[in-house]
Amino acid sequence: MFLKYLCEFLGTMMLILLGDGVVANVTLNKSGMKGAGSIQITLAWGLAVMVPAFIFGEASGASFNPALTIALAVGGMFDWALVPGYVIAQILGGIVGGVLVYILFKDHFDATEDPGTKLGVFSTGPSIPNTVRNIVQEAIATFVLVFAICGLNQVPELNDGVGKLLVFGIIVSIGMSLGGLTGYALNPARDLGPRIAHAILPIKGKGSSNFKYGLIVPIFGPIIGGLLAVLLYNVIPWAAV
Repeated sequence: MFLKYLCEFLGTMMLILLGDGVVANVTLNKSGMKGAGSIQITLAWGLAVMVPAFIFGEASGASFNPALTIALAVGGMFDWALVPGYVIAQILGGIVGGVLVYILFKDHFDATEDPGTKLGVFSTGPSIPNTVRNIVQEAIATFVLVFAICGLNQVPELNDGVGKLLVFGIIVSIGMSLGGLTGYALNPARDLGPRIAHAILPIKGKGSSNFKYGLIVPIFGPIIGGLLAVLLYNVIPWAAV
């Protein structure tokens, strides 16, 4: 059991290191890749999920996402007894991943004046703030993620390695199609963990960590979307298809 928690912690930490790392790489001043744009960010986030999934998938299932973990438990696909430990490990991994990004890019954070750009490295935010609509946007995006992951069970003779590549494709597809709305958190640990890191780190010139948004939209939206996805998946009579 400890191994499963450790793998979820390390996997989420690596996910945030690579995912938030590409945002820092592309947006912070004096970075060698500053201005590379949303395509690099979207592809890198897909890879950030895929890489630790290959490493830790066999040991823990490679959830790295409280919304996915809870949804699978509700759907009878995951042991409820493991859920609290998984969620804690995932959030802690997100915090540590955010801290590592700050350590690596500390000089670039210092060279960047805009507080919003600095917060954007760690956490998501809406292009147009509207709490209800933003929750719906996150819920629908996460619905696609979880429903598609469950749907991989319908691919005949799919091996685990190819499955991880398909998850990369799912993440990239969601990001390129829906990412401009809320930053496609899809994952409470992906947003909350690094947001906590932003709040506790001595980042030069940082502004608010915006928990008013962070404790609502990127938590409830993904959980709602994940639950709807697994509930719908379970009522479809797949055997009759």
